[in-house]
Amino acid sequence: MNQLLLDMAPDWLPTLDNFVPGRNIELLSALRHALAGAACERCLYLWGDAGSGKSHLLQAVVELARAAGQSAVYVRGAVPEAAQVVALDDVETLDAAAQIALFELYNHMRDSGGMLLLSGTATPTHLRLRDDLRTRLGWGLVYQVQSLSDEEKARALEQHALARGFILPHEVTHYLLRHGRRDLPALLGMLDALDAHCLRLKRGASVPLLKEVMQSGTKTPE
Repeated sequence: MNQLLLDMAPDWLPTLDNFVPGRNIELLSALRHALAGAACERCLYLWGDAGSGKSHLLQAVVELARAAGQSAVYVRGAVPEAAQVVALDDVETLDAAAQIALFELYNHMRDSGGMLLLSGTATPTHLRLRDDLRTRLGWGLVYQVQSLSDEEKARALEQHALARGFILPHEVTHYLLRHGRRDLPALLGMLDALDAHCLRLKRGASVPLLKEVMQSGTKTPE
């Protein structure tokens, strides 16, 4: 499986357009308005289960900001220098020094009118962070990123396949959803591995080839 993943073509980037919204339509609208400077509140905190799409959204906002000529940065579990748009993933992993830095960054971004986008695994009140920082995170807009249904995951997989240049047969989608891991990033990674496997064999995507990829992933390295 490791070799398969190494062979993947890095030609797919997360965007707001290729994010399957499901029950997150209001959140997508809020992100677009904040990015365009059309919203009064430009500090947003997103929370949800692992694999719900938080990282996708943060990275998508940064790429869109850069395309519009703004300075933008995405980091995970760290605090960067200030920019016009800052996206910080996994705030619950910040150590004491980083929490102080984020407190200062939050105040700076609010004063400067920049956009600060943060994510974590729980609501601000349930994060194990400094009290003053948890209070700050709750001041802005707080959204739960709702996980996708199986039907929505199927649509996301088929959309991802099209972006990589191939059509995903329904039976392959169905098998992957029944036998693969439940979170979307893992499903997309498996789909990328399947694509790489098919390209090497010069064959179309099929359930037997998907089984080969999945079995490769369960082998213990020697």
